Amino acid sequence: MTQEIRHILSLSGGKDSTALAIYLKDRIPDLEYVFCDTQKELPETYEYLSRIEAHLNKKIVRLCSEEEGGRGFDHFMAIYRNYLPSPQMRWCTREMKIKPFENYIGDSPVHMYIGIRADENREGYISSKTNITPRYPFKEDGITKEGVFRILKESGLGFPTYYDWRTRSGCYFCFYQRKVEWVGLLENHPELFKKAMAYEKPSEGYTWIQGESLEELSRPDRVSKIKMENVKRLEREKAQRKNKTLAELFSGEVSEPDEDAGCNICHL
Repeated sequence: MTQEIRHILSLSGGKDSTALAIYLKDRIPDLEYVFCDTQKELPETYEYLSRIEAHLNKKIVRLCSEEEGGRGFDHFMAIYRNYLPSPQMRWCTREMKIKPFENYIGDSPVHMYIGIRADENREGYISSKTNITPRYPFKEDGITKEGVFRILKESGLGFPTYYDWRTRSGCYFCFYQRKVEWVGLLENHPELFKKAMAYEKPSEGYTWIQGESLEELSRPDRVSKIKMENVKRLEREKAQRKNKTLAELFSGEVSEPDEDAGCNICHL
């Protein structure tokens, strides 16, 4: 007997996966929405997810959430003997994103919908499980970044408010964020910045940023320098964009400032 195919979209709390959820709402009525909750997300992310649920009129399954009895970051931090995750040791992605998602799916055939746009040259997270078939509706239908912006604007949802100071979704202490985004966390959520700082052990080399502790980064003179460096970076990027041809800008070969690093399953 042929098993019925499940249709699943994993939301990150970012613009692309949210736009895809809106885009597919009426196209795939039985689409399941899931969110892998590390229990260390920004308040803005949780607020945005609630707005998404209201717009879709459908529950988002929160994997790993405390409310669902899930095990979040602190649980796995203890298992890994307080060894901070890093680009070289991404146990956070494996334990709190990939495994919960694959456990939720089980062995039934699944079409997994991924918010990679037509103007991007990347594939996103693809499971090694053979029962999962990745689908890329934005690529298939030619939806670019401009189209994503239009979908979010026309839906009335707009963008999550953390985009005012941060370029990506994910944990508030994500090691992929830029130093200026750490400054943004310090200024917008000082209590979360302190919590992130408490995980560090600078004397043992355990810091979120290689070669610099959050205590060092939070000093007023260092904050000012980081902000100045960011202004210069933005000016350079603006100048570079002016020198690109339209073909280069829209070919997907040019990396965008907000998508140049990170775990795709977290940041789509």
